[in-house]
Amino acid sequence: MTEQQVATSVLVIGTGGAGLRAAIELAERGVDVTVVGKRPRSDAHTALAAGGINAALGTMDEADSWQQHAADTIRESYLLANPEIVRIVAEQAPRGIADLERWGMPFAREADGRISQRFFGAHTFRRTSFAGDYTGLEIQRTLVNRAAQLDIPILDSCYVTRILVRDNVVFGAYGFDLNDGTRFVFHADAVILAAGGHTRIWRRTSSRRDENTGDSFRLALLAGGRIRDPELVQFHPSGLLEPENAAGTLVSEAARGEGGVLTNALGERFMGRYDPVRRELSTRDRVALAAYTEIKEGRGTPNGGVWLDVSHLPREQIMRRLPRVYQTLLELQMKDITRERIEIAPTAHYSMGGVWVSPADHSTGVDGLFAIGEASSGLHGANRLGGNSLIELLVYGRIVGETAAAYSAALPAQRRSQAALGEARAEVDALLAADGPENVRALQRSLRNTMTEHAGVVRDEAGLRKGLAELDELEHRVAEVGVHPDLAGYQDLAHAFDLKASALAARATLECALERRETRGCHNRSDHPELDPSLQVNLVWSGPGRIEREEIPPVPDEIAALMREVDTAGKLVE
Repeated sequence: MTEQQVATSVLVIGTGGAGLRAAIELAERGVDVTVVGKRPRSDAHTALAAGGINAALGTMDEADSWQQHAADTIRESYLLANPEIVRIVAEQAPRGIADLERWGMPFAREADGRISQRFFGAHTFRRTSFAGDYTGLEIQRTLVNRAAQLDIPILDSCYVTRILVRDNVVFGAYGFDLNDGTRFVFHADAVILAAGGHTRIWRRTSSRRDENTGDSFRLALLAGGRIRDPELVQFHPSGLLEPENAAGTLVSEAARGEGGVLTNALGERFMGRYDPVRRELSTRDRVALAAYTEIKEGRGTPNGGVWLDVSHLPREQIMRRLPRVYQTLLELQMKDITRERIEIAPTAHYSMGGVWVSPADHSTGVDGLFAIGEASSGLHGANRLGGNSLIELLVYGRIVGETAAAYSAALPAQRRSQAALGEARAEVDALLAADGPENVRALQRSLRNTMTEHAGVVRDEAGLRKGLAELDELEHRVAEVGVHPDLAGYQDLAHAFDLKASALAARATLECALERRETRGCHNRSDHPELDPSLQVNLVWSGPGRIEREEIPPVPDEIAALMREVDTAGKLVE
């Protein structure tokens, strides 16, 4: 067994926008930082974000303010967002945009040079900056370029299996190279967890294969952290059904914004039943619920979807306003959307819950361990305001970089544990020696089927309990897997760890979904259709059967005064 030792002041796990922003902050402060990721940095999940990034710049609507941004965010969260986290993100958002600008981000601009801003879902004002319909890709490029200028070491094909902890203090991490199996022992004063969410545990998801499998949940929990609100998952209304290897790929909501119509298998335009006024321009959670209901009640297509049709729109409009949708359907299905309908269904899109973090610095309760981005929790509550996820990466990436730098500088000594390292080593050894009859990929599919069937857009007690029973059985089968690395690399070993993480994330999600006996935002309980004021709390999961209710601090007066119903008509872009 080859094992490489790497010493660094701060280790960042995850090469998406959050991880890179934190690393840049550390490097600019002269702190030694190393970044590891399990997929190429240029192709991190951040690159998929289409719509835009929020900040109350007031370039288009001078009346906008950070307080109004905060008020819109808390309102959209169904009062489950942490007001202090919201305040920090809203107040510091303009600084995040300025950082990107300084590093060369090509924002769309008005004729006079101002950064353009557009409406996005339930915003009171135009505050979403963008770059075409590929904002996330440009942000990722900008951060990758800045990291290269600073000579930040990035290991692209490294899979982290454990965060190393002694007496509730982090001292590094353990992992292996996906190509040749080389083991890595990272010695670090602090670890920043930026490894994404858990939406890949559903059958249809906007994540690609082998990302967002719940890695952050497992790494944090085994290190002594906790998970907050894992049941709060945003389902995007329009994901493709085929081809199977791309199921869940998003069709931008701009397709509905431009005048696309939704019909069921009977040819009925069904949104009038669910939102007679806004119809296709209703909010994300409502459209997803409507499509789900049509499919569940037998009015779906044979493949289990509904139809989205833009073919009645002028071809020129489609080519100009929906170029990415046109291209995607051509590539994946050889379908010309100027002539043919698109078959879609709700798809798991965003983990609004995640690792428990403190508002001030996103520390986790484990000394030296921080979590940021989709791996963390607290900003989105029960419904995410479109465009907030990208700005969160920049605001807390910077704050956590600054905090981790100070933490590392103040650490008098780094105390390691041979026992913790031995445990991490033994876990990899055991999986490599595993030669059981169970196939990892088949078990992953079973898990995704369970979650789709019993913890999808609509949930109820009987279904959730059945999901837990299926998960119990699945966990027994996970112990019987066979892992067989080959000349092509150690993907098989990575999939086995993905499966362990997914099973843990599924348990957290099912148990908290069972506990939240109400309907609030993205969380629909058919057996508890009303909102329950006593459940205006965060659910904090610290392992099987251990759930605490965490009170949410009051909303400051200056923000509460601005919270009102926002008209979303005509504002729908992703």
